[in-house]
Amino acid sequence: MDAALLAEREAFKRRAMAVPTIENKKRKVEESPKKPVASKPTSSKPALTDKEKMAKAKAMGASSQYKFGVLARIVRHMKSRHMEGEDHSLSLEEILDETNQLDVSGKTKQWLQMEALNHNPKIEVTDDGRYEFKAPFKLRDKKSLVKMLKRRDLNGEGGVYYDDINESLPKAEKIVQNLTSDGKIIQIPRPCDKKKVLFFYDHGSDFDLDDEFIKLWRSVSVDGMDESKIEEYLAKQGIASMQDQGLKKFAMPKRKKGIRKRAANKDNTHMAGVLEDYGEGGLTASKAAR
Repeated sequence: MDAALLAEREAFKRRAMAVPTIENKKRKVEESPKKPVASKPTSSKPALTDKEKMAKAKAMGASSQYKFGVLARIVRHMKSRHMEGEDHSLSLEEILDETNQLDVSGKTKQWLQMEALNHNPKIEVTDDGRYEFKAPFKLRDKKSLVKMLKRRDLNGEGGVYYDDINESLPKAEKIVQNLTSDGKIIQIPRPCDKKKVLFFYDHGSDFDLDDEFIKLWRSVSVDGMDESKIEEYLAKQGIASMQDQGLKKFAMPKRKKGIRKRAANKDNTHMAGVLEDYGEGGLTASKAAR
């Protein structure tokens, strides 16, 4: 019996060994050790000495001075060509070519195009991105100058500075001299700074005066005389001076302070024969009533 059991046991082992089996083994993921982050070496720049700071500031100042020198040369050229009658616009490259400044750096060109020329009061940027000189007034010839001065005179805007006309109109000096000699405009210097101001001369208000009247007018000198002396002189000559014709203010007459009479007491009229008025003491019984 034991032998039979042992035999079955062995047979079972053989069958079990004959059946294929799959064994799932857990894979151990080996984590790679993290590499330590290498700290960047802090490179501390040495502080600049006073001499190096001065040299750096000098270099920056020289660069800024150079750029503004290029801009000033451009503005002078645009003004001179405008005064010569050339009023067509130019591109930046054409301006640099005419001023012999094609060797400027790209950084300077960008500064001119983006900042300097766009914000300069003497340069005007056209719709197509070109440049021309911006004069105080849009004038082309003598007729446009007279027309502008006449319009300002009719609108009550006054005159204009000769310097602005000289900067706006080509050959302005010769044109202004001719118009002044023709009597179409007049030049008046300002008392404060002696700057010439041009006005339109309207001959519509001209009228003729007798020469004798002009001589009499110029013979009378009133320098250093006040109004009282002038009135006295006119009175001696039998001429009545003009008096003030303004509205006169009439002062209201003051009321005189008189003694106020106390109004008779109208109360208790039925006691008129009994009560008497003693002034501030009020009404008291009469002696006859007592």
